[in-house]
Amino acid sequence: MDAARDDVFIDEISFPATDGYALSGTLFLPRATKRHSVLINSATAVPRKIYRGFASYLAHRGCAVLTYDYRGIGDSRLPAMVGYNQPKSLVGFKASMSDWAALDVTAAVSWMRERYNTLPLAYIGHSFGGQALGLIANNSDISRAAFVASQAATWRLMTSPEKYRVLAFMNLIGVPLAHALGYAPGWAGIGEDLPKGVFLQWADWVSSPRYLFDSKLPALENFAKFKGELRALCFSDDPWATRPAVELLAGGFTAIKPEVLTVKPSDVGAKAIGHFGFFRPEHRDTLWRGVAEWIQGE
Repeated sequence: MDAARDDVFIDEISFPATDGYALSGTLFLPRATKRHSVLINSATAVPRKIYRGFASYLAHRGCAVLTYDYRGIGDSRLPAMVGYNQPKSLVGFKASMSDWAALDVTAAVSWMRERYNTLPLAYIGHSFGGQALGLIANNSDISRAAFVASQAATWRLMTSPEKYRVLAFMNLIGVPLAHALGYAPGWAGIGEDLPKGVFLQWADWVSSPRYLFDSKLPALENFAKFKGELRALCFSDDPWATRPAVELLAGGFTAIKPEVLTVKPSDVGAKAIGHFGFFRPEHRDTLWRGVAEWIQGE
């Protein structure tokens, strides 16, 4: 256990997914009274360390916060049997994006709900992390959800020329590589290595007009189960999570009326935000504060 701030404890933990797979996480705890619990859910191919600063900030404000890696990502990727601190090959590793939701995200929500059952549970979803909220059966345990650049990521709703680059990469480079290598390599430009099944399902959704809503996943029925409050942030310079794409995802939550807000970089004194910029420390007193106050009902 160490401390990123004098008033925040940080503990590296492990907890089981619903099928028993060991997931690695980091728990951020305030030294003072805990008033809220928060689960931060990662974007595709993004390790939890990206969210460390924001999680520490929330803990400083009285939240018990958990970040974690989906199976096959970051520290939730199995270690190699030989070599020093080397990850095991993802060749043959069975996982899909729908598995991440059903097995990993579901377990993380349950873990937080059981451990902090007297505190309201808020859900932060970055990109895929927001999409997963609609797919999990226990999303009714969440009181408030804040989406950060989370969208129905069909290529058709991305900006030009990025939309054509993404479509070409997915189908002409990514899919053939995943089939040839048995996994999708991070060096191709996607971030971290991805299990083959994750990348192929992602590519299929990106190529579909309505993203995951065009799939036949039984879990889509869980979108209607969420009855908490939902605020979705989109950033005007994000080529992937455009306002129409964010609205398409938010519209899937049919039992509520989600709030969608567009933020321009100039609104917060920044030159750029994009798809990942929200989590930079420079936004501590603007974007971070705004989301924190909202999930805490202040």
